[in-house]
Amino acid sequence: MTAGPETDRDAREAPSSPRFLRRAALVLVVLTPLVAELALGSTPIRMAWLVLLWMPIYGAGVLLIRELAVRRGRGWPSILLLAVAYELLEDGIGLQALTSPHLYGAADWGARILGFNLPYWFANTAYHAVFTVAVPIALTQMLFPSHRRRPYVGRFGLAVTAAVMALGVLVLRVSVPPSEDPGYQAPMPFVLGCVAVIVAIGVLALTAVPRSAPQRIDADVPRPAVLALASGAATLVFFALVFPMFGARQPAFTSGLFVLVPLALAFIGIALGYRYLTRLSHSSEWSERHSLALIGGALVAHSFGGMVIMADTAIDRAGLAVIILATIAGWALLDRRLRRREGSAPVRDRLRGKTSAPAG
Repeated sequence: MTAGPETDRDAREAPSSPRFLRRAALVLVVLTPLVAELALGSTPIRMAWLVLLWMPIYGAGVLLIRELAVRRGRGWPSILLLAVAYELLEDGIGLQALTSPHLYGAADWGARILGFNLPYWFANTAYHAVFTVAVPIALTQMLFPSHRRRPYVGRFGLAVTAAVMALGVLVLRVSVPPSEDPGYQAPMPFVLGCVAVIVAIGVLALTAVPRSAPQRIDADVPRPAVLALASGAATLVFFALVFPMFGARQPAFTSGLFVLVPLALAFIGIALGYRYLTRLSHSSEWSERHSLALIGGALVAHSFGGMVIMADTAIDRAGLAVIILATIAGWALLDRRLRRREGSAPVRDRLRGKTSAPAG
């Protein structure tokens, strides 16, 4: 993904303005639960007020991931690794869904190994990595391009963000499991193991993963419309492989351990897709409009999938339809902004005597 040139207002004010940095942080905090929960329908539109309860774990959690990665000079590989740790924190410790025999019906997805709901963990890890973490961060960076490599909050703000995230885990723990799975408590060895794995992943992501230093290559890049259609189709295929739907108890209408087959196919597809997109994003032809097309297509398909997987009532489905229309409208507005930004780049670069640098 290339760093888009600053808008005129950003160029004048943003680089030295704490107000603009706080605004970027706020946008990320608010955008995250809207994408991860409301746009999927896991929190239906008729209960949209619940987003306020999820904002500490979602918003502060993803802001913390972004801040830690930026401060350590890391890029998307580290952010995605931290997303794996985030999922363990939310579903393993907060919701306890990774071991619960009743919550969300996760134990019925098959391949419950040693009390661990493996298919549920895989599906939600991949989902959170893309739609809870990567998409909101990428969109916020498009909206605030001059802050791409800058922390949004200071050291005190970072400490507050971590504290709010911890509060969010507590809110999840006391609000959802007591009503959905009363009396259940995850085994203490599992909880301690989650904490150890979360810390290990955090250390690995922020120290062992190389710093982002992408080199530009010559590679043909598909048109944004093609990327949008491909990402939408890939999202729907992913949902079909890893989430139960149409009344099925296990993903892809499997039974027992056969659920591991669609999970393996999804894993292979994710790995190949990540490798392909990493190569494309290093191309000299790649722009933020290509990134936006990928995100836009995935978001529309993600809400459409929510109609099938999550929506229980006609009101829920109508709410997701409205969200799809709002997503398309926002996509068009941001694409127009990016097009203007790209169009103004050559003039400004000639005046400044420099060109745009690639972003990590």
